[in-house]
Amino acid sequence: MAGLVVVLIIFGCAAYQLLKGTLVKAFAAIIITICASVVAFGYFELLANVFVSRSDNGRFLSLVPWAQSLSFVLLFVLAFAILQTIVALLTRQPVDFGLWPERIGRVVCGIFLGLILSGLLLTALAMAPLSNKWPYQRFDQRNPNVENPGKVLPNADGFVTGWFSIISRGSFSGKKSFAALHPSFIDQLFLNRHNVADDVSIVTSSQAIEIPRKSEMPACWLAREDIKDSDDSPLQKRGHNLTIVRIGIKRSALKTNAIVNGGTFTLSQLRLVCKQQTYAENLLGKGKNVYPIGYVTTAEQIQKKRLNDQIKLKRNDFDDRVKWIDFAFYVPNGFVPVLVEFKQNSISELPPPVAAEQAPPTIPFVPIPEREKNAEKP
Repeated sequence: MAGLVVVLIIFGCAAYQLLKGTLVKAFAAIIITICASVVAFGYFELLANVFVSRSDNGRFLSLVPWAQSLSFVLLFVLAFAILQTIVALLTRQPVDFGLWPERIGRVVCGIFLGLILSGLLLTALAMAPLSNKWPYQRFDQRNPNVENPGKVLPNADGFVTGWFSIISRGSFSGKKSFAALHPSFIDQLFLNRHNVADDVSIVTSSQAIEIPRKSEMPACWLAREDIKDSDDSPLQKRGHNLTIVRIGIKRSALKTNAIVNGGTFTLSQLRLVCKQQTYAENLLGKGKNVYPIGYVTTAEQIQKKRLNDQIKLKRNDFDDRVKWIDFAFYVPNGFVPVLVEFKQNSISELPPPVAAEQAPPTIPFVPIPEREKNAEKP
């Protein structure tokens, strides 16, 4: 279905430019679309946080899951309308390059315009709280594999997010790059809403997670060489450093309303953004997503989980304002984690990992359903 929509949009844009447009206006439409998409990608999170931050009073609660998608579309439409008006005023006099240059140029520009517009549409839909199969099935519902995402042909959404990531790594990126904050952005979006059908919210409060202060305890450390999983199998992986990251879920993130509840989540909604060690001192350049393989249950054991397995925290799980959980990640050699991202809109910076000998005492974590199940065993 998504591939058919992309083809129809491309064909429609090409036909419109051939029959109704001119080469100059067709080329201008591409430039306008690119500029408007830069505005949308650059500021949609800022606008969406306005809605999310006001969700507690109930005024915008129903719009919160759609906040990023609607903000993205709104910014694009406004920027496009303003730029199109300016261009229309500047191109009142017709310019004709001849019959065949006009025809061929219009069609080529229409194809590129349709590719960009369809990619932006798929990206906006991927931000929305839709079922895993809409606008297309990117990951297997039962066991999502980060290394094997499905794609729509042509790869329109990957095309638009990819070139914006390239733009953001350049001179206009400021102190932060979109490619560093949101690497593999389309994968992030689909994995974040993978279990939306099970009432797992895709957004939460922007301050839902916390990282330990360096003066109190390490936040990130390398795992012991002898650590094993629940089946007593070794966990060290060639070419990777098994890294433990202590992440705190705040009590304030627990909401009775499932729309913004941060206490129920899947491992696919939690990710490390890692950068090459030589470029890890800033948030410029390009990052790499790493998803958890499970969490620490004892000092010698990690409970492995699939990405779509749910973790549910209740009020009685909290002895303090924060529930600390030690999550395990396979970080590729030569990379270090720099950010922890939770759901769609909560991000915290992460200090460099320390050696296993400097690791703090383990904080075991066993979810309530597993504790109840173990209590029933004779």
